[in-house]
Amino acid sequence: MGHLDHAALGWLTPVLSYVMACIGAALGLRCTVRALGATGRSRRNWLITAASAIGTGIWTMHFVAMLGFSVSGTDIRYDVPLTIVSLLVAMLVVCAGVFAVGYSKDRARALFLGGLTTGLGVASMHYLGMAAVRLHGEVDYDPVLVGLSVLIAVVAATAALWAALNIKSPVAVTVASLIMGAAVSSMHYTGMFSVSVRVSPSGAALPGATAMQFIFPLAVGLGSYLFLTSAFVALSPTTGERAASASAQRPVESVTH
Repeated sequence: MGHLDHAALGWLTPVLSYVMACIGAALGLRCTVRALGATGRSRRNWLITAASAIGTGIWTMHFVAMLGFSVSGTDIRYDVPLTIVSLLVAMLVVCAGVFAVGYSKDRARALFLGGLTTGLGVASMHYLGMAAVRLHGEVDYDPVLVGLSVLIAVVAATAALWAALNIKSPVAVTVASLIMGAAVSSMHYTGMFSVSVRVSPSGAALPGATAMQFIFPLAVGLGSYLFLTSAFVALSPTTGERAASASAQRPVESVTH
């Protein structure tokens, strides 16, 4: 059995991955709040931005954490196409959940179905990402911990969608995003603790890319997207601010005429 280290780079990867999960959650919640106060094309665009933020945050959290994953006795590589698929899965399932709560009139039903779908999708993203790992040996999973990680994913996703529907103030969004980031990180590390590896030493070259060749540049790119989008959302006026600005301009216009 190979010795697994989930924090080969120390506290850097767990802390940074948690921060990315929190940023994605906070941005997604703020965009969903904006969406629920909008109509038509504006609502759709805000929901798409929310889904991309949450999905990107979850995926980036997973693979930033994976930068600190190592197994004694073998190198680790990542299958590039399968890793990209895991990102697409994260985006699509979160989009489905966010749109369910954004447009459904039966909020309770949408919350249940959206939370279940999104949670299972997040878990699928995690294990697709693990399936992309290439090493000299066989990877096994503890089914109990796998089941627990899936349950955590579903609960976390449902809580995130509930927060998107019910939390409006910036302070409450910040607190909710910190809790959601902790839930996503808990899901990841629960899934990782279910892993065991039987190493088969070999001098053969492993297929795929190293974490620094592929995962790190992609995580940096997606992280930059989160930060830039956060800045855009922070500077963009809310529906209430636009309405107040419009009402403030009407007396001026009427006096002019």
